[in-house]
Amino acid sequence: MATSWGDDERRLSSSVSVLVGDAHGAYPSGNTLLVRGAGETVLIDPSVTVVARGGAPATVDAVINSHAHEDHMAGNGLFADARIHIHDADLPGARSLDGLMEVYGLTGSARTTFERVILDEFHFTPRPDAEGFSDGHVFDLGGGVTVEAVHLPGHTRGHSGFRMDGVFFLSDIDLTGFGPYYGDVWSDLEDFEASLAKVRDEEAEFYVTFHHKGVIEGREPFVEMIDAFTAVIGRRHQAMLEFLAEPHTIDEMRAHRFIYRPHVEMAFVESVETRSADLHVQRMLRRGEAVEVEPGRFQRT
Repeated sequence: MATSWGDDERRLSSSVSVLVGDAHGAYPSGNTLLVRGAGETVLIDPSVTVVARGGAPATVDAVINSHAHEDHMAGNGLFADARIHIHDADLPGARSLDGLMEVYGLTGSARTTFERVILDEFHFTPRPDAEGFSDGHVFDLGGGVTVEAVHLPGHTRGHSGFRMDGVFFLSDIDLTGFGPYYGDVWSDLEDFEASLAKVRDEEAEFYVTFHHKGVIEGREPFVEMIDAFTAVIGRRHQAMLEFLAEPHTIDEMRAHRFIYRPHVEMAFVESVETRSADLHVQRMLRRGEAVEVEPGRFQRT
């Protein structure tokens, strides 16, 4: 289904366009990539804006999801006749709602509430036909146009970026002041840091984030942004260490909030704060920066 996007389709090359989401791709929307080859056209991460506008400005043969999160798969059901591709590690999240909830790790009322949000606001449609790919997989769209997958885990197990025609899609390495998000059960702090170091070496004319920053032109500003983004991890770690000058539990760290501001109210906030605090505490224990002074209570050394 081809729909006109006008000025909201930003052409970066002869084959690659950004379909700019509402509010420049701020959550719950995002910036979707459209890649046109001589044989096929693919859409990467169809946002809620793509759904609201009824499609893309070209007939879509395949949809590629960078990872299994609700905002990156909003249009999977809209393109019912298109193939769905996602990294092997995140396949369960595209194939069923239960699989997606496993990615987040939510339970109880938080899970029930967020399931309703995912269905009502993000139009989640299970795609049991979704196909997996691995690091380095090349989608050949014909006419010399290719999309190469680059596995960048940490945000989720299967989170991936993509190289194409002078453009690198960073997905949720979004370079915002908020910093890296590793608050799901399928997130990993060590993997995220390794992915940040890996992607920092990418050479491209344009770097594109799914949220907020959108299009970054040139390597120099990209390097500045990714270094600042990476530094947030260290600041969070230091803030948690300072909090542990006195013994505290993970629940007390969750209540203090090191990731979200106090006024933010979303179903997953408590879970994210808990998971993030636990990852940092485990790092402190490995480094000898903190000890478990009694079961479930931790203090810096």
